[in-house]
Amino acid sequence: MLKKLSVIAFFTFLSIAGVSGPTMKLSTPQDALVELRDNNCVSCHARLSTPLRLTSRYAEWHMSTHKEKAIGCEKCHGGDPTTTESFLAHRSIVRGHGPESPVHPASLPQTCGSCHDGPYSQFQKSRHAALLAEREYDGPTCSTCHGYSAGYTLGPGGLEKQCSACHGRGKKAQRPEYAADARGWLQSVRDVRKLLEGAQSLIKRTKDTATRQSLERDYQQAEVPLTEAIHDGHAFVFIDARERLGVARARADALLERLARGTGR
Repeated sequence: MLKKLSVIAFFTFLSIAGVSGPTMKLSTPQDALVELRDNNCVSCHARLSTPLRLTSRYAEWHMSTHKEKAIGCEKCHGGDPTTTESFLAHRSIVRGHGPESPVHPASLPQTCGSCHDGPYSQFQKSRHAALLAEREYDGPTCSTCHGYSAGYTLGPGGLEKQCSACHGRGKKAQRPEYAADARGWLQSVRDVRKLLEGAQSLIKRTKDTATRQSLERDYQQAEVPLTEAIHDGHAFVFIDARERLGVARARADALLERLARGTGR
């Protein structure tokens, strides 16, 4: 029981610390509760106290964006959330740890890609995806950077450290500049996103409808290259990402300058 509480406390810390993935419009907690009310995967696993492997996975999911968006266990693992019979609930789940499982490292990109199609399509262009197809599982898959079910993102330093595990000096695929490029990419993504979050708050307070709509269009124009840069990062093409982030940063700065003048507020 103490171990289970420790796991829950750890993921509570992650939630408070702001370890999260890309900004998205979330359902309210009430909406998620309504959506998951009749999901027996959730209601049953919430009552489990052992084994730790399952309870820690549930705790991670419980603190996640996936839970807030009412994405239940069955979306990734399979199974039948409509029945309370354990045998029937688990009958369609692929057993074992082979690539036929939807949560195996080689299969995980396709599983996640059923919702996250942009990052998935870009990842498929990468050398890392080719390695997975060749059954080389030392490289990254979705959970390497985003956790098993929490849907968070490593920070810039954490991402650099993760990349350095293979690409650091003296490692099997030594290219230390890759890790530095990844860190710079993620830091720039966060910087631009923070600018846009500040702009969005000011746009919402703009009283004049026509002005607010014009500002929203400028916001969207800044958001497009940011999204494209995030997708580039999933293909590990950081040169293209830097160019798009430069455009996004310039548009975000111009938008904030316009807002600073107080037009229409």
